[in-house]
Amino acid sequence: MPLIILNMFLAYLASLLGMFIYRSHLMSSLLCLEGMMLSMFILSTLITLNFHFSLSFMLPILLLVFAACEAAVGLALLVMVSNTYGLDYVQNLNLLQC
Repeated sequence: MPLIILNMFLAYLASLLGMFIYRSHLMSSLLCLEGMMLSMFILSTLITLNFHFSLSFMLPILLLVFAACEAAVGLALLVMVSNTYGLDYVQNLNLLQC
């Protein structure tokens, strides 16, 4: 079981590293965030099932709901930015302008 947990931790770190490297594109950042959330979901599910925490069986479902909401908001933001500016470069966005 520790090998699976190590793999999920490495998947989380790879997504975090991708977030740091590909932060100039909004779509790449959203994909890395999804990878981080899915590895956290699998890790929390494995820990819950492995240690038989009967009170925390809802934690992975709650995490998956938050990941779905984050993905919906992120994709809506991506569509709005690409329609307004025509590209998804984060560096070209002027965040001080309303």
